[in-house]
Amino acid sequence: MTTDNTWQEQIYLQLKAAGVRQVAYVPDAGHAHVIRRVQADSDIRDIVLTTEEEGVAVSAGAWLGGQRAVLLMQSSGVGNCVNMFSLLESCRFPFCTLVTMRGEYAEFNPWQGPMGRATQAVMEQMGITVHRASRPEEVADVVGAALASAFEAGERVAVLLSQSLIGRKKWVK
Repeated sequence: MTTDNTWQEQIYLQLKAAGVRQVAYVPDAGHAHVIRRVQADSDIRDIVLTTEEEGVAVSAGAWLGGQRAVLLMQSSGVGNCVNMFSLLESCRFPFCTLVTMRGEYAEFNPWQGPMGRATQAVMEQMGITVHRASRPEEVADVVGAALASAFEAGERVAVLLSQSLIGRKKWVK
C-alpha cells in the first residue's frame, strides 16, 4: 500500500465538492483513506454494507430522498451487484461508484483474476459508463467528471482505480 494519500485525499475533496451526502462501502484497504475522511465528516453519512449490492439500493434511496450517494467497492464486489444494476437502468437513477481494482498489476491472489478481468465489460453490459484512473495526477479529474456525469446529467458511471495506482497487496500474517 502506498503511504502517499494525495490522490486518495483528492477523491474525498471531489466527493465534498459534488455535494455527496452518503458514502456506502464494504471495508476495503484501497478505500481506507476516503472511508476515514468520510467517517470524520459530520456532513457525510458513512454506511457500512454487508454486501456490495446493498450499496446500489442505498444510492437509489438516497436519490429518492434528495441526496447524492456514492458506492465504494472492490472489483470483486462488482459481480455481487449485477442483478441490482438493472434497477439503475430501469428506473434511470443516477449512480456513481468508485471501484478499486484487483486481479491486475502484481496480483497475488488467483481468485481475484476472473472478476478483475471482467469488471469493465460487466459494468458496460449493465449500462454503466466506465472510466479508469491509473496515475495519481488523473484521479481528481476522472472522479470529478464521473460525479458530474452522474449527478448533473443523470448517468450511471464507474471509476476503476487501477491496482497499479493502489499498489501491491500482500497477505498479512
